[in-house]
Amino acid sequence: METTPAIQDYLGAIYDLTGGDKPVIGARLARHMHVSAPSITEALRRMQREGYIRLAGRKEIRLTTKGRGIAETMARRHRLLERWLADVLGLDWSRAHDEAHRLEHALSPVVEERLAQLLGMPSTCPHGNPIPGMPVPENHHPVPLSQTAVGQDLVVDRITEEAEADRQLLHFLWESGIRPGAQLTVSEVAPYAGTISIVVEGRTITMGLVASGKIWVYDPAALAPRRPAPRVRAARGAVR
Repeated sequence: METTPAIQDYLGAIYDLTGGDKPVIGARLARHMHVSAPSITEALRRMQREGYIRLAGRKEIRLTTKGRGIAETMARRHRLLERWLADVLGLDWSRAHDEAHRLEHALSPVVEERLAQLLGMPSTCPHGNPIPGMPVPENHHPVPLSQTAVGQDLVVDRITEEAEADRQLLHFLWESGIRPGAQLTVSEVAPYAGTISIVVEGRTITMGLVASGKIWVYDPAALAPRRPAPRVRAARGAVR
């Protein structure tokens, strides 16, 4: 790739945020990357000038075909590295995320492909987010945990890439056992206090609604195939 590591980081961040439920604008990108507004403005101008992005209505940032190609490559490398660092080397989520960011710019296509083969061609990163170019994982039709109700029995589908930018939140989720595949029950929702409580492996965990919005869950009962209703055979002589 001919772009600089800085531009690659910007394109990768835009790609990550695009998968959320909110439009990607400059202010949101600045918060996600922990950079100043002037830095974002200058980077956006450069990326737009070089054909990596375009600005839609209300200054929404959208990747062009050119920009998306680079962003998907960076996302693929980052998520494969996270898999290797977490699954093989045993690093926790926050450390795996930081180390993957350091290594992704130096990864060659040959090593990238060998790494994918070594890991068994995984479809998602450790947080459940799809790896570009890999088999598409099953769509469980998840929703943010913040939109669920008391008493629901749910399964964690993924932790959004936006959550990965918050190292403390990532560490909290890791330590709390809130990972893809984990089962949980919503025990309390307190909108006025801005919190939600869940039970995971017998432990009650309380967090803010904003943080819980970055945890996507699904109802396994809704995915269970429904049995067709038995056919009632008409009795002999009955009028059809």
